[in-house]
Amino acid sequence: MLPKDPMILLSYLNTKLRDEYPSLEALCEDLELDRGALEETLGAAGFRYDPERKRFQ
Repeated sequence: MLPKDPMILLSYLNTKLRDEYPSLEALCEDLELDRGALEETLGAAGFRYDPERKRFQ
């Protein structure tokens, strides 16, 4: 289950991306997550995914 708080979700996803997954697509596929929903949730908190850095910022 994913954290509901956007700041905790940000930390959780960036840690997973840094340590376990080569891309956001791979993370979403493996964990069966809706990429659009993740980006919308974090976008509402002011964060965007940077594919070059492989992280939300």
